[in-house]
Amino acid sequence: MADKKTKVTKKADTNGSGHHYRADDIQVLEGLEPVRKRPGMYIGSTGVEGLHHLIWEIFDNARDEAMGGFADRVEVALLPDNRIRVVDNGRGIPVDKHKKTKVSALETIMTTLHAG
Repeated sequence: MADKKTKVTKKADTNGSGHHYRADDIQVLEGLEPVRKRPGMYIGSTGVEGLHHLIWEIFDNARDEAMGGFADRVEVALLPDNRIRVVDNGRGIPVDKHKKTKVSALETIMTTLHAG
């Protein structure tokens, strides 16, 4: 049974270490910076499981092309030196200029979060 005379207090403006926690302590990451800084938040981990997730994403894109009737061939090959190749004969990624970003759709997809 806890001693009723014991009281734990914590100042509302500290993070438990005695240091003040203020708006200036909040880090704002923009563009692809959060993905580069904290990749595990996006792929589950930075270990083998995260690598497997990335490979499955690439395979899923190729499979979607085939399931949508845009491809009739998907090839997955395990290569030497821990490499993998995923190939399909689908539509590919457009390379013409994107209306909003003014750069190729390929560059937009690879450099803009939530584009695709």
